[in-house]
Amino acid sequence: MIAADNPDRRSAKLVTVAADGLIRHLPRAALEALFQPGDLVVANDAATLPASLAGTHMPSGQPIEIRLAGWLSIGDPLRFVAIAFGAGDHRTRTENRSPPPALSPGDRLALGPLEAVVERLAGHIRLIELRFLGSRAEMLAGLARHGRPIQYAHVPQPLALWDVWTTIAASPVAFEAPSAGFALDWRTLQAWRQRGIGFATLTHAAGISSTGDGVLDLELPFDEPYRIPAATAAAIAEARWNCKRIIAIGTTVVRALETAADHQGVRAGHGVAHGRIEHDTPLRVVDAILTGVHQPGESHFELLRAFADDGVLDHVSAALAERGYRAHEFGDSMLLERQSPRSPARRDRTLAGVY
Repeated sequence: MIAADNPDRRSAKLVTVAADGLIRHLPRAALEALFQPGDLVVANDAATLPASLAGTHMPSGQPIEIRLAGWLSIGDPLRFVAIAFGAGDHRTRTENRSPPPALSPGDRLALGPLEAVVERLAGHIRLIELRFLGSRAEMLAGLARHGRPIQYAHVPQPLALWDVWTTIAASPVAFEAPSAGFALDWRTLQAWRQRGIGFATLTHAAGISSTGDGVLDLELPFDEPYRIPAATAAAIAEARWNCKRIIAIGTTVVRALETAADHQGVRAGHGVAHGRIEHDTPLRVVDAILTGVHQPGESHFELLRAFADDGVLDHVSAALAERGYRAHEFGDSMLLERQSPRSPARRDRTLAGVY
């Protein structure tokens, strides 16, 4: 792990924001004791792909970097939405990166041992759809050999793949780390189990956090596929029936659960999370979110506005700045409760099903 940019996870800081707006500052290790027996914690177990690929735009011979950003197909051939940059690397701020070479449908890209074809320009100079030549197995093997984790200028040292995998990482489908999960370790999970606090997982293909263009960033997050196991949906139904809280570890979990929810319950199985969760989005499932420190204007921060009003979030942001909380994926954590929790009369009868 990059020591200078990833402090010990248990000694990192945690701010908690109660439903009434009360703020507390704690060590992150205090997570062990913050929840009640019967509460359910849901985390994203997606592992992170080495989704940054340096190479050459074959028609022009110019350098190009491709950052895979979304799944279009997971069969043969593998097809992705991707962000394209010109010369340079992660040490340059994303918004200052040069544009890619002039791209056209049919252009071939040499990306180390891999070759890809531009299928479509997606309405922005940086945004394309591409497919890899060869079999799915060949592509994944080439990705493992040549790809690097997507990273940004706030961590200048190159990251290794294990730097961006959480403790519970399983299926490699995410393009960037579901970084709220960095707050979890086996000691915390064991403490929760001993106290009767439930823990469940889902798999959500976390996307990129920046494209280098402010207008395009307004489209984030892109559509993201997810899978909710039947056991997780059942655990949510049981917690709701017993009037217990559902705590999401990260924005990706909120997106998956709220997308999969309707008046009958949380649907198990595969789905795709579309669009943003924002200040006026009604939350059906999640009572609290553990997340990182986000800045106003970011898509992650916009999601937090579904939990608390702008006055509360402004107050929290000021407190975090005053106390020097670290942002980004290796930073500190915030536990934010919904300001208007459901009444017990509704909570034990809504979202109690699983199907």
